[in-house]
Amino acid sequence: MKQTINQQRRSFLGIAAGTVAAGLGVIEFARAETEARSSSASNASFSTIKQVDAGVLNVGYAEVGPSNGPVAILLHGWPYDIHAFVDVAPILAKAGYRVIIPYLRGYGTTRFLSGETPRNGEPAAMAADIIAVMDKLDIKKAVVAGFDWGARTADIIAALWPERCGALVSVSGYLISSQAAGNAPLPPSAELQWWYQFYFATERGRAGYEKYTHDFAKLIWRLASPQWKFDDATFARSAAALDNKDHVAITIHNYRWRLGLAQGEAKYEHLEKKLAGAPVIDVPTITMEGDANGAPHPDPSAYAKKFSGRYEFRLITGGIGHNLPQEAPQAFAKAVIDADGAW
Repeated sequence: MKQTINQQRRSFLGIAAGTVAAGLGVIEFARAETEARSSSASNASFSTIKQVDAGVLNVGYAEVGPSNGPVAILLHGWPYDIHAFVDVAPILAKAGYRVIIPYLRGYGTTRFLSGETPRNGEPAAMAADIIAVMDKLDIKKAVVAGFDWGARTADIIAALWPERCGALVSVSGYLISSQAAGNAPLPPSAELQWWYQFYFATERGRAGYEKYTHDFAKLIWRLASPQWKFDDATFARSAAALDNKDHVAITIHNYRWRLGLAQGEAKYEHLEKKLAGAPVIDVPTITMEGDANGAPHPDPSAYAKKFSGRYEFRLITGGIGHNLPQEAPQAFAKAVIDADGAW
């Protein structure tokens, strides 16, 4: 029955696929998909933001679609927000999904329940946040999909809690890492791409990001998606989420943690130890990449063997950058539906 439902969902989308060769899917989409990346989104915003106490947070999230549908959890990255999925969500909702899009810690209306809780941006903490949300909303299993920090969080959930992850969609693939890996030097050209990480390692960088948060974010958007012609209104809609009082602290801690310049919390240490072993992911997975991604990202061949279950890579063409869900919403939604149905 599930197969029939998913066939209907794929038919609903009506997206043209190109060739799939040697395990690497190259998806060619109609001009309409490219035009969907125009200066402003077709869906202005989410009508309602809900709040739930989960773990150490009061989490703000958008919810779209039937309450009894299969669940898709969509996770945004830095420095973006839930509006990266504003055009993905209605597609999935029409296909029958209950879509949950939470603000990560340090974004939007998500707040810490206690002023004493460390403003910790380490990857394991963010994944634990999403598991806590699933527990509080009584979600046993979901398709988990994301990009940037959201992709890393989704990867961790799939690796450490596979029983909670029905399928995975990860932009830029396998992003699980460790402090030890982060300390390994890269070739100069690769180090150059991470310029902001080194900037954030300094007190000047922290102060600069705090003073120029929106300007900094807009620069990252342009560098990461050089062919995406977003307008000021589209940017401002998401940039408002960066005004969260904990955003700067979470961002700085995240990047300093990666370089071993900041410590995590003891309660997540057992999770980080598992992640340091680069665990293989065995849930059905589709990884994706835009052909114009200007942000640092691994080559698909470097991580293909980290997925032992049913797996496919899709290259999305047409000048698609780092914020793939917002730039190519049809392609991203199709990947969620296909991964859930194990195509």
